[in-house]
Amino acid sequence: MKTFKLPKAEPLLNIASYARGGSRAADRLTPAQIDHIRLTVNRAPEVVVKVLSKGSSNLKAVGRHFDYIGRQGDLALESDDGYALTGRVGEALMDDWGLDIDELRPQANLAALPARKPMKLVHKLVFSMPAGTPPQKVLSAVRNFAREEFHGQHRYAMVLHTDEPHPHVHLVLRATSEDGLRLNIRKATLRHWRSQFAQQLRDLGVPANATERAVRGESRKSMKDGIYRARQRRESTHTRTRAQDVATEMVASRGLPPEPGKRTLLSTRAAVLRGWRAAAATLIQHGDRSLAADVVKFTDSFEQPLTDREWIARSLLALSRARQRDAMTL
Repeated sequence: MKTFKLPKAEPLLNIASYARGGSRAADRLTPAQIDHIRLTVNRAPEVVVKVLSKGSSNLKAVGRHFDYIGRQGDLALESDDGYALTGRVGEALMDDWGLDIDELRPQANLAALPARKPMKLVHKLVFSMPAGTPPQKVLSAVRNFAREEFHGQHRYAMVLHTDEPHPHVHLVLRATSEDGLRLNIRKATLRHWRSQFAQQLRDLGVPANATERAVRGESRKSMKDGIYRARQRRESTHTRTRAQDVATEMVASRGLPPEPGKRTLLSTRAAVLRGWRAAAATLIQHGDRSLAADVVKFTDSFEQPLTDREWIARSLLALSRARQRDAMTL
């Protein structure tokens, strides 16, 4: 089976490249990049595009996911041809998409090869925006995005969820195209999808941005979906275990020992700051002193970059101080 790969692409707002380019960076500040800089320094809401990795490689798991996103038939799914599909439609969709054939074909082709991970039948995607974003515009943006990216190539279905503060759309995408090409999702793919989703929202009048975390001066990684949901239910053993490990290490070592990833974190932050300074200098050369001043103000607000363990340690120390203050007031 052939595989389709998107070409590797750099992010639109590649701040680090401005640092490498020095004074020549002025040649690379396009109107689109200037608009992106303005959105970023004004802290426009950031779009989120997630890929849910589990339960994508067999029919039963895919069927359960269709039931879940359709709330056991209470929510209508929207198909790639624009129809509203009511009831528990997962089985009908899987049959229409030929997922049973997709499931059998790799097993036949790979029977004589060493054991490999099962190929995905679908990609389970989530597109979301912060609380307060009009839900129907989020749905419209995903609809427009999917039509441009996948229509006529990959079958898909989607549904809007508004039962959480942040409106989000679940989109199930057949991994194999109508021409038999498989879609592999890489970092460049997600970067492109985030950019296009944000553009669709802006076209609908919704402020939206798609900038990498490091460029925004943020060092804390986003939480995996399963861990996030367990934490929301106060059932996250992962969070408790990590906090206990860090607490034990802080007591034993009277602090946290140096981490290998810290050097990379500091190096990335230095490159980002050099890039922002180069971008500000370029903006001044082009006469946009107001936006250049916003860039300086934006970077001045960056907090010290911390590793995940340092974030946990900071939270534990803040909790300990709060308990001490409460004890003193009794």
